Amino acid sequence: MRLKDFPEDIRPYILPEQGGDLVYRCLGCGAEYGIKELLYTCPDCGDVFLIFDKDIDRLKKIPGELWHRIFDYRKMLKMPSFKGIYLYHEFIGSIINKDSIVWLGEGHTPVVEANPSMQEQVGLKFFFKNDGQNPSASFKDRGMASAFSYINHLIRDGHVSDVLAICASTGDTSAAAALYASYMNTNIKSAVLLPHKKVTPQQLLQPLGSGAFVFEIPGVFDDCMKVVEELSEKYNVALLNSKNAWRILGQESYSYEIAQEFEYDMNNKVVVVPIGNAGNITAVMSGFIKFFEAGIIENLPKIIGVQSEHANPVYLYYKEVDPQKREFIPVKVKPSVAQAAMIGNPVSMPRVINMVDRYNSLAESQMVFFVEVTEQDIMDWELKANRNGHIACTHGGETLAGLIKARQKGIVEENDTAILDSTAHALKFSDFQKMYFENSFPPDYKVTPGSNLINLPVLIHPEGLEKLPAIGNPLGEEDFKKFVNIVSEEIAEILDLKKI
Repeated sequence: MRLKDFPEDIRPYILPEQGGDLVYRCLGCGAEYGIKELLYTCPDCGDVFLIFDKDIDRLKKIPGELWHRIFDYRKMLKMPSFKGIYLYHEFIGSIINKDSIVWLGEGHTPVVEANPSMQEQVGLKFFFKNDGQNPSASFKDRGMASAFSYINHLIRDGHVSDVLAICASTGDTSAAAALYASYMNTNIKSAVLLPHKKVTPQQLLQPLGSGAFVFEIPGVFDDCMKVVEELSEKYNVALLNSKNAWRILGQESYSYEIAQEFEYDMNNKVVVVPIGNAGNITAVMSGFIKFFEAGIIENLPKIIGVQSEHANPVYLYYKEVDPQKREFIPVKVKPSVAQAAMIGNPVSMPRVINMVDRYNSLAESQMVFFVEVTEQDIMDWELKANRNGHIACTHGGETLAGLIKARQKGIVEENDTAILDSTAHALKFSDFQKMYFENSFPPDYKVTPGSNLINLPVLIHPEGLEKLPAIGNPLGEEDFKKFVNIVSEEIAEILDLKKI
């Protein structure tokens, strides 16, 4: 849609202008730093940052209903800069000019309603938001679009050059970082650290295919993260894990899209997310808070963070009811099918604590909850979802299992509508499905396949046929007719088909 075709009162707002007064704000000591350099932790106290707009009040002067129209009309633009997460430019990266924005197709992933059978099993209306349909097949592209657009902005303004982007990963972060770096290959290179044999083959191949330097090291994600932190403190590299506050900023778009999808009505809505390194749940809360304070939404939805019992430090922290007695203790993770969430010492834990307090305070009641699920439930519910027409990864199975647990605990009610985060494409984790079908899970996973969910191919190899079709050696007409007839009859017998 061309600018002249928009309603006259909307035209001044359609193309967002650079503005705002963005700073890094430390969650520990409250110190603020300018954003013209890459910072990850506070030089004074070592705590993590969130990016804060000191001129946020300018956005609150625009009425909520006008914001609805701005975003809804802006969605009709054909300009790549504003097709993705920067549709919400004023709330994400308002200082970044449109020519610096990197868009590879991320954002605005589909929200798909569960079929009637699934909704009946769960006991309420719910949807999957399929973030696996981002360009590198995971939600991490939201944060990378923000981080790389910011780096591109700094490069164009002459503040940085010859950037090496580096991250630790359980798979999805490395794929996203390598993809966006390869798009900017004249200005930036990427390196990723992966725990040896702790990522799926599909996830390992993604950064290799994008040309990144890939290093595998012994241990788990937390060990990779310590190495990356050491590198970022001693060398001139751009850290791209969720310690990078620009990553959090980009992932807030998930909340904005949900609000827009549901016509900005968050009453009786529940958003369920896996926790992992805790950056995503931080971003989800932060995004809804910004829209709430700007008057774009009138209610804050319930937020439910889900963790496997094999990697549950955030759940254990909030399991203590008395805030004065809570103590965060990292855990030693066990093998998990929710591989991206297999993190025992999440970097963004200080952000979670800060955001949960703010969120519940603004809502004037508890609206953020945490539940724990088993590995068995994660796999079973992922397979049930996929058998009902969804493309749920293991983390989508985790959120579905979490929704059911929250329903059992009375956190979610029958008249609520839930939106579940399926963070990556199911094909990234297809090896776990294969292990389930073949009953080959190592004992540490504690997963026993349900016979009703196992599905294996049936080889049809008719006995008595002397000649079979083969590549480069087709059958003659009579032999081929005989082959087709015998094979079709065997299949019909297995399927109990009735003749017409």
